[in-house]
Amino acid sequence: MTHEARIIKELLTRDAGTEGSLLIQKKIYDTLIAPPLRERIGRGQAAFIIGPDSIPGSSVDVDLSTPLTMKVNRIAEGGAVPIKVVDFTSFNMKPKKYGVRPLVTKEMQEDAKWDLILHNIGQAGLEMGYNEDKIILSDALDNANSNNAVSVTGALGVQNINEAKKNLRENDYKPTKMFVGPKVAMDLENIDTYVEADKLGDRSTFINGLVGRVPGMDVILFSPNVAPSSTYTNYAYVFDPRFAYCMADKRPLTIERYDDVTHDLSGVVVTQRFTTHIVRDLAIAKITTT
Repeated sequence: MTHEARIIKELLTRDAGTEGSLLIQKKIYDTLIAPPLRERIGRGQAAFIIGPDSIPGSSVDVDLSTPLTMKVNRIAEGGAVPIKVVDFTSFNMKPKKYGVRPLVTKEMQEDAKWDLILHNIGQAGLEMGYNEDKIILSDALDNANSNNAVSVTGALGVQNINEAKKNLRENDYKPTKMFVGPKVAMDLENIDTYVEADKLGDRSTFINGLVGRVPGMDVILFSPNVAPSSTYTNYAYVFDPRFAYCMADKRPLTIERYDDVTHDLSGVVVTQRFTTHIVRDLAIAKITTT
């Protein structure tokens, strides 16, 4: 039994006073944030995150100024200066609740099968993170403006990436990040321009989920197992992280002890209330390959 397992065993079986509750939350939280096993997108690329204190009710409105709504005009001598003001639009973000409840029997605790409970607690945290990625893909990135879309027959090529970057630049956005599924990552790794040092000038690093760099962009791999559909393996997203998507947290990741005395079960309840939304639909170019 590991040192961590012994601590959690002690905390789960001791009198659940204030001290015990605080300690168990801390220890289980430490376990929950263990490194993920799948390649993830994560909230680290969000343009901004709205916290609970900024969401007074069940939802929050985000206001956006409309680009190019204030025009400068030539004025004839003696003419009146025209009135121009910026137009605004808004979107509403209403966090939804997600959760999981891993439980173990008292018999398992008595028999000291702590590796299993640690595995379940750790996996609960991982699954909450994977769920965030699913929501980011389906509720934000997939809502990119269709005028920016790039369709590729066959393998992704340099010209397709450049087309996506061009689409962003034409709308005054700066393409600095690229999310890719496994098939697109393979296509990138087969493009010698990006992987041969004598052509690139500096060999890219293909480790730790960061596939590497293409000119001006970080390329980040995500697992198809965190995507809403297996077809996401063929997708890529070129985007400006300053304007691509945002998140709203009504309840951050929360871990609470749970006891079901009737059924002789103990465990934790892991919950989260959040949502995500595209900010500027022209700040993302979605690439689809076949």
